[in-house]
This record gives sequence, structure tokens and C-alpha cells, in this order.
Amino acid sequence: MTNRTPIIAGNWKMHNTIAEAAALVSALAKAGNKNNAEIIVAPSYTALHIVTRLTKDTEIQVACQDIHWEDKGAFTSAISPIQAKDAGATLTLIGHSERRSVFGDTDEILNKKVAAALRHGLKVIFCVGETLQEREANKTMQVIEGQLKNGLANFTEEQLNGIIIAYEPVWAIGTGKTATPDQAQEVHAAIRAYLAKAYSDKFAQATRILYGGSVKDSNVDEIMAKPDVDGALVGGQSLIAEKFARIINFN
Repeated sequence: MTNRTPIIAGNWKMHNTIAEAAALVSALAKAGNKNNAEIIVAPSYTALHIVTRLTKDTEIQVACQDIHWEDKGAFTSAISPIQAKDAGATLTLIGHSERRSVFGDTDEILNKKVAAALRHGLKVIFCVGETLQEREANKTMQVIEGQLKNGLANFTEEQLNGIIIAYEPVWAIGTGKTATPDQAQEVHAAIRAYLAKAYSDKFAQATRILYGGSVKDSNVDEIMAKPDVDGALVGGQSLIAEKFARIINFN
């Protein structure tokens, strides 16, 4: 770790009723934070309001799992950035691999979503990552650089100030497989090098890059020890208070 403030984020995906979300976040509020990390949870839309209310006087920040690129309109089942903010979210995930692969979000769509988030002052956690086939074909950085270039096209360094990048190898999400700490460090360093080339070294050094992909209480210490890993985007274990608390309080 460097002097960049670490981030530990939990993506709850399509889990938890309102009552379950409330119980989980209430437990997390008592978990401690020895690393002074930024703690973020991304509940389902139905629980955004209650989670925001329960975290009001805590260190926990609340993110939306996705937003639409329009402020309002005939977009059944979508949530606008205005609605996300109204429910209390201050951040949003954009480009999660499940949005790309299951829901068909293209780089062009994600670019419009980033624009919408920035327009309304929502901080962006922008997700990138390669499939197993792409990794085996040695196309990891080709894929990731394309996702960054296209997804963040037409924004200035100033506009992107504060953006968070999350590297999530698709082959390691929900599979129990995890990139080794060295593999994570290699890709994180390459992402930082790309940001320096595309923007500036100052921007690259300030931007926090999270690792996501089967992060567990049993492997978080090794992952977080790498110099270009600034945090974790946690899936399954963010749903278990004691395990997520251990991840927040990594060694």
C-alpha cells in the first residue's frame, strides 16, 4: 500500500431483503476500521434508502449498483442518477462484468452512464476485466485498455478526478478462483501505467485501483500488501458481517 487511502467496497448484488440489509449494515457499523479505509456498500435498489439512513452517522458510504444514462423517461426497471441520489447513494458502480455480459452494456452505454454520474455528482467505481479466454490468449491488457479508453472517452482528467477503477477478472468472479497477488499487482500496475499515458502521472498516482474477484478474509492480506492494489471490491463475503469486517480490517 502507498499513501492512497484504501477502499473496501461490498457489492451485495441481488441479495438481501430490506430487513436483512438493515441487519447487515448495522453489524458492519460496529466492525471497527483499523486501517482508516473508505468503506462502501452497494445494496439492491430496494434497500438503498434504509441503508443510507442507518449509515448516516457512520463511516460507511452507500453506492448504487448501476444507473441509467437519462435523468428520467420511459425506461422500465431502470434507475436514474437523480433517483439514486434521492435514495441516498453518493457513488455508483458502472461497468460491472455482470452488467457487460448478462445485460449487454457496451462501452458506448457505459460511457453515457459515466457522463450521467459525473453530471449529478455521483462518484464512479468503473469496473474493467478480462474473460478466461482473453487471458489465455494474452489479451488481458488489450481488453482492459480498450474498456478504459472507450468507457472513459471524451472526459478530461479534471472531470475524472476521484474516479475509482475496479479490476475484476471475469474468470474469478463467483468462481472461487482468485488471481494470485502477483497477477493482481501486474494488472494494477499496467492500469496505472495506462492512466499515466492517457492522462498524467499525477492522475495515475492519485487514482485508486481496487481488486475484485473472490476476495476473501483468507486472501485479503496478501492482496492488499501489493503496492498498486488500493482496495477490494468484495462480492460473496460482503454479505457475511464477520467476514466482511475481517476484510475491512485487513493486516
